[in-house]
Amino acid sequence: MKKGFLILLIFLCCFGVTACREGEEVTGVSVVTSNFPLYDFVRAIGGEQVNVTMLIKPGSESHSYEPTPKEIIAIEQADLFLYIGGESEAWVESLSRTDAIPLLDVVETKEEHEGHDHGADEHIWTSPKNAMKMAEAICEELSRVDPQHQEMYQQNLDHFLEELTRLDERFFQIVQKGTRKKVVFGDRFPFLYFAERYGLSYLAAFPGCASQAEPSAGTMAELIDTVKKEEIPVVFYLELSNQSIAKSISEATGAEMRLFHSCHNVSRQEFEEGETYLSLMNQNAEQLEEALH
Repeated sequence: MKKGFLILLIFLCCFGVTACREGEEVTGVSVVTSNFPLYDFVRAIGGEQVNVTMLIKPGSESHSYEPTPKEIIAIEQADLFLYIGGESEAWVESLSRTDAIPLLDVVETKEEHEGHDHGADEHIWTSPKNAMKMAEAICEELSRVDPQHQEMYQQNLDHFLEELTRLDERFFQIVQKGTRKKVVFGDRFPFLYFAERYGLSYLAAFPGCASQAEPSAGTMAELIDTVKKEEIPVVFYLELSNQSIAKSISEATGAEMRLFHSCHNVSRQEFEEGETYLSLMNQNAEQLEEALH
């Protein structure tokens, strides 16, 4: 972070925080989250008792996010700040807040799958089993800062865990009934935990959330050849993607293009329509069923 920016931040924090709070009546627990899964889990567990803010704006690129001075003030003022952690959220280390909660710590991180070296995958929520652990940790933190409503948080958590369990079982059933176990992504692949959870193999244009814009000629040829030889009916792309790679594979093979949502962020339309982690992952289940049959 540049020196000038730090000076500005210190100035705002010292003189702006009080001003922002004066004249404002804030009820409930104030929570700031770094991304959509955390935002959605907090509102599912906290209900109306929690005022939750998501830092990454709907429709924006999530991996290059850097907080503005105004957003840093919101983080500092919040009763609770939740983030994932890892390389894409290294900016958290520059904050003065020391009680931020990294959810990456609640799961065992995976770094490779079937010989593919990806580096640590920060997209822990793509496995509903990990989502359960995250939800439990969020409930614990909400209960810590607001013990008066602990019973309500626990009840909401129990209901949410039931929904996540049904989702988890649905994915297992789809994979078990499938005629194949491989998925192809004409895009990045932030689904290491998902693939491992359900015993899927995969082929993708890029590992994790790599920064490359175009795959190598060899990778592209491998993707097309695999889809043709194994008669794979669906090639996936991610949310907020330009879909160009998936489109090229589809045109070369006849495979259908389908969205498989990582839930890292949502479009403005999805946000306004009230999509949730559960609704998006259930849409993924429908797409996966088609891809494996």
